[in-house]
Amino acid sequence: MKIKFISQVFFSLCILVAPAAFADNALLAASIDNSNLPGMLKKVMPSVVNIMVTGEVSVMVDPNSFKNVLPEGVTIDPDTTPEQAGGLLPIKRKFTSVGSGFIADAASGYIITNAHVVKDSKTITVTLSDGRKFLAKLIGADPQSDLAVLQIKPDRLTSIQFADSDDVKVGEPVFAIGNPFGIGQTVTSGIVSGLGRSDLHIENLEDFIQTDASINPGNSGGPLINTNGKMIGVNTAILSPAGGNIGIGFAIPTNMARSVMMQLIKYGAIHRGFMGVVVNDIAPDIAQSLNVPEDSGALVAMVTPNSPAAKAGMKVGDIIISINGKAIKNAAAVKNYIGLQQVGATLNVVYLRNGEKLTVHLVTIDPDIFQRQSELQNPFLFGIDMQNFEAQTTMAGYIQGVQVARIQPDSPGWRAGLRDGDVILSANQQPVKNITDLKKGVKLNNQQLLLNIFRPSNNAGSYIVIY
Repeated sequence: MKIKFISQVFFSLCILVAPAAFADNALLAASIDNSNLPGMLKKVMPSVVNIMVTGEVSVMVDPNSFKNVLPEGVTIDPDTTPEQAGGLLPIKRKFTSVGSGFIADAASGYIITNAHVVKDSKTITVTLSDGRKFLAKLIGADPQSDLAVLQIKPDRLTSIQFADSDDVKVGEPVFAIGNPFGIGQTVTSGIVSGLGRSDLHIENLEDFIQTDASINPGNSGGPLINTNGKMIGVNTAILSPAGGNIGIGFAIPTNMARSVMMQLIKYGAIHRGFMGVVVNDIAPDIAQSLNVPEDSGALVAMVTPNSPAAKAGMKVGDIIISINGKAIKNAAAVKNYIGLQQVGATLNVVYLRNGEKLTVHLVTIDPDIFQRQSELQNPFLFGIDMQNFEAQTTMAGYIQGVQVARIQPDSPGWRAGLRDGDVILSANQQPVKNITDLKKGVKLNNQQLLLNIFRPSNNAGSYIVIY
């Protein structure tokens, strides 16, 4: 499956052209009262804007491809040398891209678009439906939700109206408005073909509205509206196996967009709170084992030690069924809800444990502060996921110790040279056969940690020091 963002990028006048979009469904058009559509769209279209972005991106290229002559708009990146980049030439390439957006607050000049539309921007030009152009200021962008807020001079602007995206139903007619291929403001129609789409790996937070309304490169950031002229979502991506529109598009729900917008306007960034649980969907076999319906909640698979969830008493195996009164049907619902909560938000979590309904109250904390506190409590081993290891190898014989299952980049151990798969054999010159031995060895020296490791990838042993 190939997901494609739908802003359109131009590099050195090279246009990324996709195949023509599908025609609107004639049966759908016949089912809608067309006499009302022109008037409705006439009211909405002044709130939709075209966005043009110019900027610069760093890329690595083979220097032989240029034959000693740099193309126009390309400069050498001074921050990286070819030696550091493995012989490749670091360059900065200018680009121009186009997308869409809509006026969310006419009185203040606030505009919502996708974060990927304005990524790496140097200048952002907004063109209104009446032809007026404004230089826009980037108020803030949130890559996790792929939303951004711009601001222009509030001069005779028209706001779009927001619908409650929780009320959207599969099958209802919708219209996508945007600037496909940079040709100008365009309206296409279709229906809502799915709700709650997640696990598409487009963004970290996913609760997409799926539509077959034709959307193409350049539509990113434009609104998806209902027959009342109210916005239900922000057009963001398409399913595109061959690079063109096949009739499956995705929009970020209005309620998520509104929440992100308010935080970006207030803080310029999203200060997400941390709860401290990892949750999974309830698979059919697990649901049968637990004697619960498949869509009855989200199964807690891990609780982070010393996190708000841990301190509140939540445990692995609990099934979260609601948060602050919002029903939870799957893991994505937990991730999306928590992802929109600010630091310090109070959560009333209702969950099942052994068939009994329980409720806890907890307050989200700053994840960065939590990480720093965790690092202070465990400065040498912070950022390392470990497991006991025992194996008979051909080259090194019998090996017993503690293996690094995963190490966080830029953690103290990673900076010292420890990598995924390494097996720790001793700590501060004390033999290590398991994680308990490792922790004992760490306590022998509070200034540094001397490790003897075995690296299975090359059957080699070495010493490293973590400070």
